[in-house]
Amino acid sequence: MITLIKSSQVQRFKSINYISYDCCLNNQLIVKISSEHNEHENLVKIVEREETDNDYFPLNVSGKMIDFQLSRKCKFPVAAYHLYEKESVIQSIHNYFIHLFGDSMEYRWKTDDCKTPIPQLQNLSACITVFISPIHGDMKTLENVFSSISVLKSVDIFAQFPTEPFSTESKIYKAEYIRTNQLNHNVPEVLRYFQGRQAFLSFGLFEISDLIEFVNSWKSGEAFQKLEYLEIGLYSSVFPLHQVLSGIKAKYIAPTKKPPTHTLPKVYIANDNKENTDPIISHTYVVRESDGHVASVLIREKKLFFGVWDMREEKFLRMLE
Repeated sequence: MITLIKSSQVQRFKSINYISYDCCLNNQLIVKISSEHNEHENLVKIVEREETDNDYFPLNVSGKMIDFQLSRKCKFPVAAYHLYEKESVIQSIHNYFIHLFGDSMEYRWKTDDCKTPIPQLQNLSACITVFISPIHGDMKTLENVFSSISVLKSVDIFAQFPTEPFSTESKIYKAEYIRTNQLNHNVPEVLRYFQGRQAFLSFGLFEISDLIEFVNSWKSGEAFQKLEYLEIGLYSSVFPLHQVLSGIKAKYIAPTKKPPTHTLPKVYIANDNKENTDPIISHTYVVRESDGHVASVLIREKKLFFGVWDMREEKFLRMLE
């Protein structure tokens, strides 16, 4: 049956970007297919079994018998588990997906629950939303959860009332994608310790010296080697254009030349459903000393954009011609 499904759904399977496990209220999991253009399709819901229901039917899933039901509330099957077998049920369903979609498929675990451990499953990465405040638990608990994650795809942080800083070795700085909404620019210190590819930051309080230090660290090649795109927004103040450009020793493209447009596919598509980063068209840029690669720098009052090109300065300048 699986062979028949695969052969009849070849084109459909090719359009799948990843499979996600979306954590919902009451410990419910909804497994979804994410296809091209960020379209989603529900596959199955995984819930704790309600003993009052008697319309379950058993199915063999990767060697484990799991109870299913077809509910009028949703148009896709529901898999039920007893608490003592929750982990093994999720593991069996995941093994079935690996067998069906292949071991090259990407799987994502999406949650805002930083107290429940994330299962260790093949090809699984975590996408976490974190609220940092005294009422959402202490920093040690958060760090323990992050340290248990094998691969951190994305982290979305709301830090309006932080109690203490993250460890400099925190797993959050290793996420491929990070988005923050933070009162203090140094909790977390993304501009100092980030090791991922794309960062979208919003600050209440901000020090221009930290921005200049970040750019100069990138230019030296000592840090941020994987960085592709950075976007910073300020709550109230504006970026001092001349101070920033002078501090980073920016280079300039002649006003008569038209700069190339920098834009990239997003590593993680957030609720805004934007598939690509905002275009950067700027007459200012900086060059990395270690390999001669270029980064465009654009400042628009409260916003700053930093886009890294996968090319050396000579090739970049030829694009202007």
